This record gives sequence, structure tokens and C-alpha cells, in this order.
Amino acid sequence: MSYIHLGGVYSVLLFIFSSMAAVDLQGLPHIASSNSSDHFLYFAYGSNLLKERLQKRNPSATFFSVGYLKDYTLKFGWSEHFGDVNNWHGGVATIEESIGEEVWGVVWRMGLENLQTLDDQEGVQEGVYRPLQVNVTTAKGNTVCRSYQMNDFYPFVTSPPYKQVVCLGARQHGLPLDYIEKLEAVQTNDYKGPSILDTLEGIEAASSS
Repeated sequence: MSYIHLGGVYSVLLFIFSSMAAVDLQGLPHIASSNSSDHFLYFAYGSNLLKERLQKRNPSATFFSVGYLKDYTLKFGWSEHFGDVNNWHGGVATIEESIGEEVWGVVWRMGLENLQTLDDQEGVQEGVYRPLQVNVTTAKGNTVCRSYQMNDFYPFVTSPPYKQVVCLGARQHGLPLDYIEKLEAVQTNDYKGPSILDTLEGIEAASSS
């Protein structure tokens, strides 16, 4: 069963470019992920859906398109490479192959000067996530992007602040309503302490939009 149902003209535009694939980029970060000599496209599906979150460490990021990754599903979990705690105090998002499902997200255009900061944010050097190349279906066509997948994943409930950032980002960019409703239905733990969410400037504007 498809993760999300599409309709109308938007569905037709996206269906035309729905052939998807993923290639592991570990060890090939600069060549396979870059779309030109000075920038690359990045597909975000978790906390980096939210502009304020992504631009905090990656100021070159600008919106390119909304799109979806075919035959993948969104999961929340933990990697053994986190150790005992992570900055979100709960499980975080990753993608897993799942025939017939879709993961919606945002394609960002980013300067190559932020490739390393993005990898650092995703914990690539520590082994938390690995980069991979994905083909994302957008209204602009089938778009080759850099994205990330968690290593040594196991399911783990997420925290309220992490879920809030993901949902804010989904609403900020107008992801399909039924996909947003699925995000809002994700179970959380009972963490009530400080988090990265408290450090994001402009989050009030994002919350009210």
C-alpha cells in the first residue's frame, strides 16, 4: 500500500518522474553528491525539513522543491553510534527501503562549502549516518540528491521536540496533508527538558505559519 495518496494534476506531474534509485556514497562525498562545481542538492526528510534548523549550521541552503522518495518508508530510531544519548533525547528519523511506500521531504540547494558541515551534523564521521545518492520525484522532474541513512538502526521512540521540528518543517513547506497527519500521529516519549529546538531563531514564526 502506498504511504501517501496523490491526486490531480500534481500527481500526474510527479508520476512522470517516479523511477527511483539509491546509491551509497560513503567515501565518495564530493563527486557523487554534487550537481555542479559549486553546489549540490540535498533531500531532507527529518529535522532538516525546517528551514531554521538546517540553516543554523548550513546557511547556504535555499529551497529547491518539495518531492518524494519512492519505495522508501520513514522510521524513527537509534544508532549504536550515538552512545547513551543524542541531542534530541530520543529516536530520530531515517529511511528504509519499502516497496510501494513513499517518504516526502524537501530538496534543498546547498553550496559545496556546507557539504562538510552537513556531514558533521549527520554524524557521518562518527558512523551515525552514511550519505547516499537518491532520485527524488518532484514537480521539476526526477532530481538526483544527496541524502542520509542511519547505520545500525533499531526502532526507538522519538521525543516531543524532535517530532515538533519535523512537523513544523512539513507544514512550513506544504507537504501533503495526509502525510503531515501521519507525522503528527507518531508516538513520542515523555522528555520535557531542553533541546536543540530551544536554540532555533525564528522558530516562533515557523510555529505560527
